[in-house]
Amino acid sequence: MLGFRLSRSRERRRARAIRALFIIHGAERTPEGRSLQLLREWLSPAQHLQFTAKGYFEVIGGDTGRKYRIYAGASTNVCEVDEKGRPTRGLCFVPRGDLPVGDVMLSQKIALECCENRALEVARRFAPTGFMFGRSRLLG
Repeated sequence: MLGFRLSRSRERRRARAIRALFIIHGAERTPEGRSLQLLREWLSPAQHLQFTAKGYFEVIGGDTGRKYRIYAGASTNVCEVDEKGRPTRGLCFVPRGDLPVGDVMLSQKIALECCENRALEVARRFAPTGFMFGRSRLLG
C-alpha cells in the first residue's frame, strides 16, 4: 500500500489549524486556554476588538513610539508597521521556556511597551511575507 506524506508547509498549516480549533473551542481548563484568557484580560478594549476581528493586535513601543503588530502565534509573529499600517520588518523574540501561545504574546506586548529597546536588541529580524497578511482569525 502506498503511503502519502504531507509536505512540511502542509504539516505546519495542519498543525496551526488543529491548534486554532483547539483554542477556539474552549480549552479554558488547559494551559493554552488559560494563557489566552490572561492575554485577553491584559488587552485594552481597542486591542481586544482588533484581536477578535483580525487575529492580531497593535502596541506602541515604550521607547520609540513605533507601532508593532502582534499576530496570533508563538514565534515570528511580531511586525513593525509603518504609518499606513503595512508591516515593514518582522521581529522574532520569545521568552525562555516552553510557554503557551497566550503567555508568549503577552510577554511580547509587555516587552515592547515597557522595554522596547532591549526587546529589539535580542530580536531576530526577518522580512514579513504574505503569510503574515493571510493569517486567519485564530484566537477571538
